[in-house]
Amino acid sequence: MATVSDTDRVSAPANRQAAIGLTLAALIVAAWAALHVYSMLVFELTWTNLPAALFMAAVQCWLFVGLFIIAHDAIHGSLAPGFGRLNGAIGGALLLLYAGFGWRRMRAAHFDHHKHSGKVGDPDFDENNPGHMGRWYTTFLKRYFGWRSALYVWLVTMAYWLLFEVPMVQIMLLYGLPAIASSLQLFYFGTFRPHRHEVSSGDGREAAFADRHNARSESFGTLASLASCYHFGYHHEHHLHPSTPWWALPLKRRETTDAKLAGPPAQ
Repeated sequence: MATVSDTDRVSAPANRQAAIGLTLAALIVAAWAALHVYSMLVFELTWTNLPAALFMAAVQCWLFVGLFIIAHDAIHGSLAPGFGRLNGAIGGALLLLYAGFGWRRMRAAHFDHHKHSGKVGDPDFDENNPGHMGRWYTTFLKRYFGWRSALYVWLVTMAYWLLFEVPMVQIMLLYGLPAIASSLQLFYFGTFRPHRHEVSSGDGREAAFADRHNARSESFGTLASLASCYHFGYHHEHHLHPSTPWWALPLKRRETTDAKLAGPPAQ
């Protein structure tokens, strides 16, 4: 009689997580690629269809964010648990596609972020401007968008302009704008709002974080959370459970909220 081993019992949830994660990743990447190809090689920008172009740019911005979020899950191994090489291959490809980022550098920087979250040593954090969005975002860009990213974007832009004769204004509107806007969206919802330092109302003192992760979560509903940054507004939950994929963060958020409402266990 066949029996189920302990290894099989343990791997079943991981296999389910990988199946869901890879399916969602395939859908997001396919949607991004289809819209990108259409907007660059099929669509012809005119004043008449400018509203449609702006809508396309907004959707493409959200899909750009999705590319980075998938790569982020790959960094944590939560995209396909137990498949390290697959995580590395997919994550590396998407980081390159997003802005010419290098896998090893981004992976190391992100682990430093978790190790030194919201304090000196965190590459995502600006300890000199912990509550100033504009200055912090400038620091953020300087640390991550270097010559490699600039060269990548320049090569892509020149290829569309010179080889495929796509008008520069169309490239800027439907490729450049969504890419830049996605970096701002990722920063605002995934870095600044969760880790910013706030002043408490009344006493003027700095509001304390819940724990050493120096992170907070949004009170957004599930749909608003998905639209804002693929649930990375539930950022404290991500730091508490970094192996949880983006699509499972709402469940972790509900568990955290329910635990707070229930209060401490009875003695």
